[in-house]
Parts: sequence; structure tokens; C-alpha cells
Amino acid sequence: MTDHHPGAEAGFGANEGAGLDAEILAADHRHVFHSWSAQAHLPSLVVTGAKGSRLWNAAGRDWIDFSSQMVNANIGYGHPRVIEAIKRQADILPTISPATANQARAEAAQAILRHCPPQLTKIFFTNAGADAVENAIRLARLHTGRDKVISFYRSYHGNTGAAINATGDWRRISNEFARGHRHVFGPYLYRSEYWADSPEQESERALRSLERTIQAEGPDTVAAILIETIPGTAGVLVPPPGYLEGVRAIADRYRIVLILDEVMAGFGRTGAWFAADHWGVGPDLMTFAKGVNSGYVPAGGVAIGREIAAGFDERVFPGGLTYSGHPLAMAAVAATIAAMEDEAIVENAARIGAEVLGPGLAEIVDRNRFGGEARGIGVFWALELVEDKQSRRPLPAAAMARIKSLCLERGLLPFIAENRVHVVPPCVITPAEARSGLAILEGVLEDVAKCPA
Repeated sequence: MTDHHPGAEAGFGANEGAGLDAEILAADHRHVFHSWSAQAHLPSLVVTGAKGSRLWNAAGRDWIDFSSQMVNANIGYGHPRVIEAIKRQADILPTISPATANQARAEAAQAILRHCPPQLTKIFFTNAGADAVENAIRLARLHTGRDKVISFYRSYHGNTGAAINATGDWRRISNEFARGHRHVFGPYLYRSEYWADSPEQESERALRSLERTIQAEGPDTVAAILIETIPGTAGVLVPPPGYLEGVRAIADRYRIVLILDEVMAGFGRTGAWFAADHWGVGPDLMTFAKGVNSGYVPAGGVAIGREIAAGFDERVFPGGLTYSGHPLAMAAVAATIAAMEDEAIVENAARIGAEVLGPGLAEIVDRNRFGGEARGIGVFWALELVEDKQSRRPLPAAAMARIKSLCLERGLLPFIAENRVHVVPPCVITPAEARSGLAILEGVLEDVAKCPA
């Protein structure tokens, strides 16, 4: 447990700090309507401070963060350069209309484009990832004059109209109000929809399914293929060899806009600036948010290809947001990217994945009877847990809830999704912190394996 927490600094004893935590929790549950939750069954975690890759409460309990919150705190908590940039911008120009040119937004756009594929030349700023996806779909439809958007069943693209319809998981079903969305199964060899027995076969058959879907829908009706470069919430599904290159070729063949959703995978998460860098695939549009400034001030956007951007030189783009390019968010973006460049944070993420998380999770799979598969790259991993290795039946929800509870009790903040533990710490995590987190996780899994009920 760390000695650095607000409760200690304020002179709270453990009992006083616990009392403050209880007051915060009671006020939250009384007045806040929580997302994706039944309101009578809300979580009890209280956080009062954070630094680097650690969080704590007023009572002095602390946790190593293996969640990056919503997989967005890439630069960690309390980075001094980002905080100082926000403070400085607040003194200069705290807010301005998006129609007005300002230095903070220009610098943020330049910083992002330094790391984008070269065919992406302009940035449309949004407030988050969902509205980035929303506007990417709008751009694709306007550019092509077509309507349909094809995306994966195993995907999450956001909680706004078109974004939630593009999403493939259960959250889409009660929110299907937007038009023109079709879904296909992407590659996922561990639970293959294509009876594949090798990554190459999975890639070939998934590409065949995508192309046949386009042909059946009518290629002249399809505006965009929208995919997460690496599907994140669906299970960190790293694409097999040749798959992304094949999607790019299919999009070109039918003159379809390729949108890569890098909201979760971008800005160091995979040990590269963008996940697409690993395969050298350039999209026509690319969405981002989360790690662009680690959520210090909400921001997202669409990186737009040269041809699509030129189509609006004389044509009005019918879209905009009051807080698009908000100066405080833009200052945080520019400072985040500069810090990541100067401090080799992306390189740290790559090294942690290759030297600590990858090998450590592979050992857990080998040693624990619930270990199904570990997959990932950089600081973007998922550990899939199963009742037994032969049947691959997903570990039940009750056991996953116990794993989450024990992790929190022992000082680890996990990201749990269905039968998986997603291991997605900040890109700044140290090797020692990563090893400590893995040790906690392995100990929890060992205890649950002995007594899963």
C-alpha cells in the first residue's frame, strides 16, 4: 500500500477516511444515474486520488490499475506536463467557438497528424469516441452517396445513434434506431465461426465472409466498412496475418470507405502510435479519443483522408459540435503527445507487453486450470477464462464476479468483460508494477480455481 494518498495528507485516520469514502458513495448512489447499470445494484468503489498507475481512496486503500479506467488513461494519472498545459490554457483562452481559429486546436491537430498514416491530412474534432464514429459514418455516406455500413458483431463503437447500431454486442439490440447497418463475424480463431484450424485459414475465411456479405448487400449500396483495428471490449482480438490488408483490398475493389476505429487501440495502447501501424494499413478515415489525452479533458476526433477532405472544399459539411476542439482539451492533447514523444511512453508500452505482460499471462494460462487463451500486444491484453481447457466453456459470471472482488481486495483494479480479464494498464506502468499486478491476478485465479463457488 502506498503512503501517498489524500486521506493521509489531510490528516485523516483510517476510520475518518473510511467515513469520507462512505459519504461520497452514499451521495453518488443517491443522486447519480449510472451508465450500463441497474440502479439498485451499483458498484461500491470510491477513488479519491491517483498518480501514475496507482489509485487510492481516503481510507488509504490503493490499487495498481490494470484497467486504465475505460482503457483511456494511457499516460497515467496526474502527468505534470498535461496538468500544467491545461492550467496555462485556462489562463489564456478557456473556451471559444469552433468556428474561431485558435492556437491550441491548430497545435493539437498538427501533433496528431505527425503520427497518422500520411494519407490522413485533416482532423475533425469531437468530444469523445462515439461522436467521432458518428461523424466518420456521416463523412463516408456523404462522400460515397451510399447508405450501408458493415461492421463486426464482436465490436463496440459508442453509445450514440449510428455508433451503437454499428456496435455488434448486446448493447445494440435495444437501441436499433439508425438505418443501414449490417454485421459480419470478424476473425477470432479461439472461437472460430469458420471452422478454421490456423490463423491463415481464419483470415482467409473471414475475408471471404466479408466480401460475400458486401456482394449480397449490393456493393453500390455500401458506404463504409467500419472496424476496430483491434476489437477491444469484445476481447482484444488481434487480427490474424493478412486480414487487415485483405479488408483494405476489398474496400478498394468496391470503392468503399475504410474506417478504422482506433478509439481504444490508439496512442500507444498497442506499443505503436496506432494499431494500424503494426500492419502498415492506411484507412480512409480513422477515429480516435481516449488515449489522445487520457481523458484529462474529454476529446475525440476523426482523421480524414485527403480525397474525402477535398470533397468538402466547396461543399458544406453538415455537422458540428459546440465543444469541438475545446481549448482545454486541445492543450491536453498537444501536451500528452509531446510527453509521450519525449518520454518514450509508446516504447515503454511495447516493452512492457513483450517482456512482462505477454510472458506472464502465457504462464498463467499454462498453470491455471481456468486459463483458456491470452492474447494481445503492448499494454492491450485479454485473458480468456474457461471452465475447462478442452470444452472452452466460458467461466460463469459468478466466478468472474468473485475474481473481480478478490482483485479489488488485494490491491488490483481489473477490467472484467464477460469471461475475460482484460489486462490494460496505463502505458507508463513500470515493469515492477506490472509484475506485481500479475502476481495478484495469478494468486486470485489460483484461489478461485481451488474453490470457484
